[in-house]
Amino acid sequence: MNKLLKGLAIGGLVLSVVSAGTLATAKENTSGAAVSKGQSKNLIVLIGDGMGPAQVSAARYFQQYENNVKSLNLDPYYVGQATTYADRGEDGGQIVSGIVTDSASAGTAFATGNKTYNAGISVSNEDVSRPFASVLEAAELNGKSTGLVTTARITHATPAVYASHVRNRDNENAIASQYLDSGIDVLFGGGESFFLTKEEKGKRSDKNLLPEFEAKGYKVVKTGQSLGKLSAKDSKVLGLFGSSHVAYVPDRTAEVPSLAEMTSKALEILSANENGFAIMIEGGRIDHAGHANDLPTMVQEVIDFDEAFKVAIEFAKKDGNTSVVVTADHETGGLSLSRDNIYELNVDLWNQQKNSSESLVTVLNEAKTIADVKKIVADNTWITDLTDEEAQYILDGDGSSYKREGGYNAVISKRLLVGWSGHGHSAVDVGVWAYGPIAEKVKGQIDNTRIATASAEVLGVDLQQATANLQAKHLYPKFKINRSNEVLYPAKALTEALGGKYQVANGIATISGKGGTVTVDLNAKKAKLNGKDSSISVDIDNDVLYLPLTAFSQVSGQPLKWDALSERIVLK
Repeated sequence: MNKLLKGLAIGGLVLSVVSAGTLATAKENTSGAAVSKGQSKNLIVLIGDGMGPAQVSAARYFQQYENNVKSLNLDPYYVGQATTYADRGEDGGQIVSGIVTDSASAGTAFATGNKTYNAGISVSNEDVSRPFASVLEAAELNGKSTGLVTTARITHATPAVYASHVRNRDNENAIASQYLDSGIDVLFGGGESFFLTKEEKGKRSDKNLLPEFEAKGYKVVKTGQSLGKLSAKDSKVLGLFGSSHVAYVPDRTAEVPSLAEMTSKALEILSANENGFAIMIEGGRIDHAGHANDLPTMVQEVIDFDEAFKVAIEFAKKDGNTSVVVTADHETGGLSLSRDNIYELNVDLWNQQKNSSESLVTVLNEAKTIADVKKIVADNTWITDLTDEEAQYILDGDGSSYKREGGYNAVISKRLLVGWSGHGHSAVDVGVWAYGPIAEKVKGQIDNTRIATASAEVLGVDLQQATANLQAKHLYPKFKINRSNEVLYPAKALTEALGGKYQVANGIATISGKGGTVTVDLNAKKAKLNGKDSSISVDIDNDVLYLPLTAFSQVSGQPLKWDALSERIVLK
């Protein structure tokens, strides 16, 4: 028990028209005048990734029945619930409704106030997407300090939506690079591999980003001990506490800080700015344990998040000028706190698993016999009477991508008397908790986009202006690469996004703008520029015409540039 709860008792993209130097000057010089009624100088947003109503209830039951704690720290601040649905979009080539969201689209909603498709990171749902500014990016324009804290990779979807813009959340190398120019002051989480080269056991093929962060004034820390030594004078910090995600609570060593510890240090640093701050803090691994159907670990992750909330709310009460809002992006796993028509929960067994199921993946995959599986289960749990049938089920796997880990958790869950609908997200509404002036703005039944707009209102920042600044700099088009390794773009969508005209008549597509005209014979797949034959590449895919960037530069009269890493067009 002590091991599981160890450490829990502790009471991107730069806005396009603003340079890093300008942001720093703004933070130093903006007037510290008192905020008006209904506003706060500081904002703390906490996101329990995957933390649906059943996850919250499970953690509360555990605290009540095992630790004699009557309620969660969150409980007194409950104000309502939020919808989580996304826009329609594509998934594996199929059009999906978006009713079941992912973290990227949900995060875009509560960071920017806009819906988008699953996988989109703060960009619009179009063939040529435009970036949406987050409340943190808007706060930077008002001279406030900003921070992102998570137990997931810092490049994961939820932190990413606040400071980066990509069409696909999997482009974590680009997200890491965009953080470098984002103006975010404090970045704490996992994901070091996306800052290192492949030769350094990282994921990047271009360069190690850490020296560039250091050159911009960031102090880089990698352990809980080095985190603890930071002070408010360390105004810019990049904390990377794992190659991938931060270790689960039951698997952590002394080297790995808790979410509460990261939160405490981030608030200490950011609150040194007299103009205020905005920060997002994520319990990112509640979701991961839910995906795996690992209930004991999931409960510990919710408690870890609840302890971070305690740090945040105590800061807010002492400060007197801070709003706090808490929600989730979605529920994960379809958790049910009962099963098999049995009116009982074996809460007394929820702390009898020593380590997470994730820590067992290697040994489970190496198991050859039923006896091997029984030993693995006995070594990690209270179960000494595992049946041959249960052991064989684990050996066979549960039929999902979780394989033997999924089988293990299915067996454990049955013993714990909890159920799961699967390994994915569900579409249930999620809770909202709040403190300070923002509480009145998010109470009752709300949409998740209201978290962003209420955040902007309470801080007195302009999301629309911040978004306009970004959209003047970049476009994020769909694209394809031909056999000559040339990047091509959908002609109609990009032409219109650049302010030009696209027409088709008698098999000829005409693309016109301030800089000239390109005509394409759609049958012959030949292009002309201003009436003269041209070597411009032409491709037609599913009746959509694709052309290279040179064509659009000629037509628009703009020197367009392709940023291959972030998969975006630089407008100027």
